[in-house]
Amino acid sequence: MSVADLTRNAVDVLPKGELERKLKLGRPLRVKLGIDVTAPHITLGNGIPLQRMRAFQDEGHTGVLIVGDYTARIGDPSGASAERPIIAPEEIDRMAARFFESAYIILIPEQTEVRFNGEWLAKVDFAEVLRLTRTVTVARILERDDFAKRFAARQSISVSELLYPLMQAYDSVAVEADVELGGTDQLYNLLTGRDVMEAYGLEPQVVLTTPLIDSWDGTKMSGSKGNYIALSEDPNEQFGKTMRLPDELLETYYRLVMEQEPPTGDPLQAKLALARFIVERGHGQEAATLAERHFTRVVREGATPADVPEAQLPAGDPVHLPALLVEHFGVGSTSEARRLIAQGGVKIEGEAATEIDVPRARLAGALVQAGKRRFMRFSAA
Repeated sequence: MSVADLTRNAVDVLPKGELERKLKLGRPLRVKLGIDVTAPHITLGNGIPLQRMRAFQDEGHTGVLIVGDYTARIGDPSGASAERPIIAPEEIDRMAARFFESAYIILIPEQTEVRFNGEWLAKVDFAEVLRLTRTVTVARILERDDFAKRFAARQSISVSELLYPLMQAYDSVAVEADVELGGTDQLYNLLTGRDVMEAYGLEPQVVLTTPLIDSWDGTKMSGSKGNYIALSEDPNEQFGKTMRLPDELLETYYRLVMEQEPPTGDPLQAKLALARFIVERGHGQEAATLAERHFTRVVREGATPADVPEAQLPAGDPVHLPALLVEHFGVGSTSEARRLIAQGGVKIEGEAATEIDVPRARLAGALVQAGKRRFMRFSAA
């Protein structure tokens, strides 16, 4: 595989010529990717740098996934207009487990090294923190676009946020990364990793960034915003969400997700092929076939699915509807479920649900629909 294949769709490969030099070292490179475990799903957008890692793995290199269990206590401020909330440890563990399930759709498990950065950051004493802070100036930190805008607007920036890029850079020191991958919104953090590695006497990593991907609403695909297609969600959801994409995004999705040129001709057929690819990659060919049939029957023809799955209602009366949606319909979080209810996207026997807590008698034996494509019938016992 050529360097061009390894860096396919990359936006930045820095410094110029350094990756070629490292590839000639005659040993497997350590290719690092930090994991954001603060989102409810791993999206197609997250999958783009994973595809670059897989390309390196196919050439015998080692993928190093860094689970930010320690840095999640701060929250990556990249692109944020305010300090992000601290995530509970048990929630971090739950979302990390979900990430691995999705990541291995793309990566080779045997060539993937998984590390939690609490492994080393929890042991850093204050003297080491001071040494770390000497590797970069405040002026350099404030060059970051998000920090610069907040500083100019006199919005608060906590010291912990200023430390986040240094902590991520220290991860590169701990695992001795040769290459670090990330989206274009991570460029500053990745370059900071080079500075810190050099200050610690290590050969700086190569920085490789990949494009961000927009969703059907014209904004960046995000697990926290709900405008995502996840790598491992329900096949019917994957198929239906893909079919929502506007035609003008097809070329981008073919190039970044399928890594091929889009076909000429009917955009509908191109979109159907894209949807089949996404479902088949995560769930197999049979699931893709069934998801296409489901889409045709339920969305295009407006009919109820031929086979509606059944489940038992949880104990208690009334039933908390957001929790039911998270458990049985694959909704990412209770806050996302509440938004879906508020938008009229949840129906009980064809009638829009307006209550958060629903009488058990109303749900017993009822057909519940979430969005256009998810159906389930519930029994009381």
